Amino acid sequence: MQTVEPIRDSRKLDAMKKYLKGKNLRDYALFVLGINTGLRNGDLKSLRICDVQSGNGKITDRIYIHENKTGKEKIFRINETAQKAIKEYLATRPGAGQEELLFPSREGGRELTSQQIRNIILEAARAVGVAERIGTTTLRKTFGYHARKKGVPVEVLMRIFNHSWPHVTLRYIGISQDELEDVYLELNI
Repeated sequence: MQTVEPIRDSRKLDAMKKYLKGKNLRDYALFVLGINTGLRNGDLKSLRICDVQSGNGKITDRIYIHENKTGKEKIFRINETAQKAIKEYLATRPGAGQEELLFPSREGGRELTSQQIRNIILEAARAVGVAERIGTTTLRKTFGYHARKKGVPVEVLMRIFNHSWPHVTLRYIGISQDELEDVYLELNI
């Protein structure tokens, strides 16, 4: 199995969002929530409307889940960008019940498959010229990569990703040796 990469270029991320928004609001909301939360594919596709929307129809600012892979409880905030994307998308699903899947497949409301999610991401990536290897983990890695670039300590990302070692997290989010070496050139004290 090949390792997939994060999407490092912010302009390409914006172009992918624009592409997906123009094509399908479900796919757009899935993408935006994925890159803004770092959720695993299995957790993202199993979300229910009640996980992101209160009974009165307001989008929540916090998600509580039990991770599918680890069984651990995870509580995290949803930023304004993701809240707005979810709100726009849910407006296209009037009458949807709180227990329905947030991102159902088009075939009878079943859970999206990993392959369907990969295809959504891959199509948008190729449409805007992203050449890196893309897969379902790309959303999670993109979240981590951009969080790290904005100064989030690797120790915090280790906790988010449930990693035991900093080098595992740095490798996972695609921080390359060249980027590590650039620190020496840019510091100039």
